[in-house]
This record gives sequence, structure tokens and C-alpha cells, in this order.
Amino acid sequence: MSLQQLFGLDGRTALVTGGSSGIGRAVAVALADAGAHVVIAARTVAPIDDTVATIRGAGGSADGIVADLSTRAGAHGLADAVGAVDVLVHSAGINLRPPMPDLDEATWDATMAVNLDAPFVLGQRLAPGMAERGYGRIIAISSQQAHRPFAASGAYGVSKAGRGPAAGSGPTRQRRVGRAGGERRWPGPKRKPGRRRGSPPTSSSPVSCRPR
Repeated sequence: MSLQQLFGLDGRTALVTGGSSGIGRAVAVALADAGAHVVIAARTVAPIDDTVATIRGAGGSADGIVADLSTRAGAHGLADAVGAVDVLVHSAGINLRPPMPDLDEATWDATMAVNLDAPFVLGQRLAPGMAERGYGRIIAISSQQAHRPFAASGAYGVSKAGRGPAAGSGPTRQRRVGRAGGERRWPGPKRKPGRRRGSPPTSSSPVSCRPR
């Protein structure tokens, strides 16, 4: 059974930031397989074009947009360019890794700009339209480092920890006038039977131990 049969998204448009590589690319391909028209937003033309070609070659629908999410202006520019979307996936992120004693304000600001500011701006711009149309999904890709920061990537862990509440609390307000839901996803960690949903993971698969 295909994803389209299970979670049909025919007629929906999905925006995937960081959708030209890694987890973002896999999400983009899966959404296209489910029937969505997928907009791939990333920094570099070649991998965007490759992802779009892969999706189209499999019979899906996709377009690409070059976007720089290192500034709020860049995030606003992406929102202007993409227009109305039904699914918003925050996958773009950076992980600068200085030792904690060497973590300076510039590195902190650069990390928060891409990993937190851009999702905030895009959510504020695009979620109201989802609510008005009566359908919407916002998915924030998190990380095990949101719960277990590595010694050399504290800024990254903090930024990823902030994505969950940002994705969940904003759309909750929108539910008063529509169905714009939000959730966070982190790759790898496995929930043990009986553990309360939403609590920090207590074990990790080998995949989750790779730095992201």
C-alpha cells in the first residue's frame, strides 16, 4: 500500500525547508508520493534541481526555490514566494560545533536565526492561511540533542528544543478558526512501552547517535 493510499494529499501543497538533502529530502519525496505538490526550499541550486527531478521522475509534482533562511528577511521572502501552503515542514537547520567555552554570540545568533527565527517567521506567515482554509499541518524536525545536548553543540540543542513548543503552541491558537495542527519529530530515539508520550527519549537507535 502506497503513502498516497494511506495519507492522500492530492490537491495539497507542501513546503519543505532544507528539502534538498538528508531528512528534508526524504520527507519531500514521501509527501510527493502521497500526492502533494512539493516546494523544495534550500540554499543551493544543484541539489534542489536534483531533488525536483527525482520527484518528477517518479511521477510526482515538485518545484524548487532558492532560499536563504539565515535572516528574517530571507524567511519573509520565502513566505512571499511560496504563497499558500497546506503542509509546512521545518527541516532546514545548521549545527555549528565549537566547544562550549568557545561558543560566542555570533555563532549563537547564526544558529538561532536558521533553526528558530525562520520557523517562527514562516509559521506566523503561513499558518493563518491554513486555518482560514480549514486544513493545515506544521511539522518541525527536532533532534535527540533537544533532550541530550552534546558538549560541543549546545546552541544547536537549545534551538531544536525550542522548535517543539513553537510548532505546537502557535497552531493551537489557530484551531479556534480552523484545523492547523502542529507537531515535532526527532529522528532515531525510540519510545519504550509504557513511557509517557512526549517525555524525553531514554534510548536511541544507532541512526540517532550520528551528529546532525
